[in-house]
Amino acid sequence: MDTRGPPKQRKLTDKELPNSLKHHETFAGEAQMYQELLEMERKLDWTMMRKKVEIEDALTRVQPVPRTLRIFLSHTVSGQVWQQPETGDPTHNFDTGQGIPAWQLKIEGRVLELPGQRPKDRLPLPKFSQLVKRMAVEIDRNPGAYPDGNVAEWPRAQTQTSPMDGFTLRKTGDAPARIRIILYLNHQPSQYKLHPDLANLLCLKEDSRINVIHALWNYIKINSLQDKVDRRTVRTNDELRTLLGAETVYFTQLPEIVNRFLMPPDPIVLHYMLNPATAPPERPIAWDVEVKLEDLSLKHRMKSVTLDANQATLKTLGDIDDEIAVHIQSLHNSVNKSTFLRSFSQEPAEFIQTWLASQSRDLETVLGSGISDGATIRLEDLKRSEFFKLPWVEEAVAIQHGFELSQKNS
Repeated sequence: MDTRGPPKQRKLTDKELPNSLKHHETFAGEAQMYQELLEMERKLDWTMMRKKVEIEDALTRVQPVPRTLRIFLSHTVSGQVWQQPETGDPTHNFDTGQGIPAWQLKIEGRVLELPGQRPKDRLPLPKFSQLVKRMAVEIDRNPGAYPDGNVAEWPRAQTQTSPMDGFTLRKTGDAPARIRIILYLNHQPSQYKLHPDLANLLCLKEDSRINVIHALWNYIKINSLQDKVDRRTVRTNDELRTLLGAETVYFTQLPEIVNRFLMPPDPIVLHYMLNPATAPPERPIAWDVEVKLEDLSLKHRMKSVTLDANQATLKTLGDIDDEIAVHIQSLHNSVNKSTFLRSFSQEPAEFIQTWLASQSRDLETVLGSGISDGATIRLEDLKRSEFFKLPWVEEAVAIQHGFELSQKNS
């Protein structure tokens, strides 16, 4: 059983007027205006496509914006001496941890909203765990009393996990401890620290890889180091030659050269004093650090302007294009019909013969029988010796011979 649906109708796309209408004196003015409209549409389509490509390219190179990441540190304690009841011996449960002195350190963070930003312009901001590449917590306390677990590390998970607003570290103990928290932030795009030699040359200490390459290129342009003949080559000056150790370099080598002078950025180091013997502070301690993020609001506005076009508008434009193509096809059919009838009215007999010959050639082409040029025998058959051995050949020769004899006798 054939389950295939009806064949899909081919969409008409031709919008060009027939040549006879373009040069017809009655329709010359309208045809000229229509051609100008087509040319204007082509230019508008090309401009819109170019702008769309430019915006798509700009979306991949949106400059990061510095945002403020506020980090909160706080702690709670449990099972401490000052929390035990005054009467009776304290009960200890090593399975559940009840009655055992312990403390919990909370590390939380959030990106602050921009001042004066309207609520409708606010977009979801990344969670704290998404802004941390790696974190280490070092606890400074007596290693004899607490030999294990004085360093805790949190590496960023390679698999997809739910983002979190913070982390909680639980430890047992009742002695005061100095805590050192080391944070490696996840900037977008990734930031790098420049080698001191390159940093002094470009007056740049930390930035993204692409911005460092742009800064080096600007340095080359400002100092006119590009070769006058071979524009792919850079002639180094004294400062750049000392840094690179070469007289000339190619532009294609700049990214590789920059990579040699990039280092991981310095981490954020926070210090916190935790004393389980006293009640925790009522409010957490906060630090503000700078983190670079993509400008999501700008991206959203750029996408809404061009990429997220109204589907209803696009459908309407498509329907209008289809309607124009149908009318143009109707004009072509009318012109062909008019030409056919006009030729027939001028020389009916000659036109019929020409038309029949054309139809015969088309039929032979469709059937694959070759072109016979109006003859009853194809030239292709005359090239084969087997053709002259067919039964009807003798009869044809006899008839032809008899015809020639009758011609002589008469």
